Amino acid sequence: MSACQDHHIRLYNTDTLTEQKAFKDVVARDVGWSIVDTDFSPDQRMIIYSSWSNFVHICNVAAEFELHEALDFRPESRHFCLFSIKFSPDSREIIAGSSDNSVYIYDIETKKPTLVVDAHTDDVNSVCFAEDSPSMFYSASDDGICKVWDRRLLKGGSNDAVGVLVGHSEGITHVNSKGDGRYLLTNSKDQSIKLWDIRRMTNPSKIDKGHVPARRYWDYRWEDHSPRNHQGPCKNDTSLQTYRGHRVLQTLVRAYFSPVESTGQRYIYTGSTDGTVYIYDVVSGETVRKLSGHFATVRDVAWHPTLPLLATSSWDCTVGVWEHHRASES
Repeated sequence: MSACQDHHIRLYNTDTLTEQKAFKDVVARDVGWSIVDTDFSPDQRMIIYSSWSNFVHICNVAAEFELHEALDFRPESRHFCLFSIKFSPDSREIIAGSSDNSVYIYDIETKKPTLVVDAHTDDVNSVCFAEDSPSMFYSASDDGICKVWDRRLLKGGSNDAVGVLVGHSEGITHVNSKGDGRYLLTNSKDQSIKLWDIRRMTNPSKIDKGHVPARRYWDYRWEDHSPRNHQGPCKNDTSLQTYRGHRVLQTLVRAYFSPVESTGQRYIYTGSTDGTVYIYDVVSGETVRKLSGHFATVRDVAWHPTLPLLATSSWDCTVGVWEHHRASES
């Protein structure tokens, strides 16, 4: 699936990529500026997309009928965007991170939010579930902090996270779970990816000003990450590993663990502002391969779950498909 600023969402079949033709073209509705995020349901029956809007739209992938429905998140904020949206593992709910500093969980059947968490002090750029159960989830924000949540403890109006992961010195653009409820990674405007183990998370009650990144007055969308904008490493960094080399500017560049079946999750891979895909070794932190060919920022990347194929989405208006074999690492 690719989404473009022309308001089109195109779905491709990975078995027939040589045809370079989408089998379905969805014309997005209620788009403010651009389509911001999309997601496939785990059962592969539905897609969702968001924009600068109060709504997430849900569409069917293939069926005898066409579904294209607006789901109203009913925010209190007038200028509202859901920067990150994800289906729950059972495809029954949507978790979303928003411009009003909150995390929303929306029930698709009842068509209303069932949980709204006042989660951060700045935009929530990314959210994801921790494992196959929808109980644990992560949120990452422009406040430079990643939080670990257990929704079973959020009843009665409590907005307390069970843990906080500190170590980035700038806002976080993306969070991705390994799927085991233990390890996760974050990509950040401080030009690094960090690997975390939630067993080393910090108790939120012990967070003070020394843990929180100082506010920066530079705009990563237009400015370079120059030495005058870089405030150095965080003194209270609890991450396991840090990966550097890629560039995180202009947009919310994303990073992921490689698939279990084809790679054993031994890699972390990410897009970059320099138009390159970087593949890092999880343990050593070294760059094992760079995929070069795009002429503008690679915002998002996706590794096929069983085949040695990667898809990349770039600001040069193309989607790239790449092959990866261990023998080709360099």
